[in-house]
Amino acid sequence: MAVHDGQLFLREQLDSILPQLNPNDELVISDDESNDQTLEIIKSYQDSRIRVLPAQRFGNPSTNFEYVLNHCQNEIIFLSDQDDIWHREKIKAMSGELANSDLVVCDCRLIDQNGEMLVASFFEWNQSQGGIINNILRNSFVGCCMAFHSRILKKILPFPSKNFMHDQWIGLMALRHFEVKFLQAILVDHRKHERNYSTTGGRSKSPWNKKVISRFEPAKALLQH
Repeated sequence: MAVHDGQLFLREQLDSILPQLNPNDELVISDDESNDQTLEIIKSYQDSRIRVLPAQRFGNPSTNFEYVLNHCQNEIIFLSDQDDIWHREKIKAMSGELANSDLVVCDCRLIDQNGEMLVASFFEWNQSQGGIINNILRNSFVGCCMAFHSRILKKILPFPSKNFMHDQWIGLMALRHFEVKFLQAILVDHRKHERNYSTTGGRSKSPWNKKVISRFEPAKALLQH
């Protein structure tokens, strides 16, 4: 989990994750120098499965996730945002699919800051499908919906220097080198609010030339790996 000034929704997210964890699981959290009560909320749980890394200044979630992924120790890795809600069967369902896949991405529904539904199915709204070209043009890999085996880390780390989103990079590399499963089950409520870093569930307002560049850079980085 990568966090930064996440006090508004963090407790609800933690409460949806921790009951699903086994005694030997860990929740590794990297804080991007939060200025609110984020760390105090985390510490209040007093759960030995929570491991908080020394705070650093990253400035964006992709760099933060790169850092935290370098400190994961277990075989199966889930990515978590600080403001979503995991459905109670998420870990069990996705771990089961990983018996025959290297990376699994589930569907999610989009909710607003009050928990009201905005989009019933991200896969349907996004017209999500497999294939490298498809996911360069229209990314289907949402970090909070992804789980994968640790062997993938050798291929995805370090992240490319160009600043595009970590979840798309991980998904594209998995499509190129590993077995990927799109799980149609909706297992996450992905929260959209004014402080979101990514534009998941919304159309980019960038000018056309920046949109072209944003698609060219992942393709170029993929060819170099």
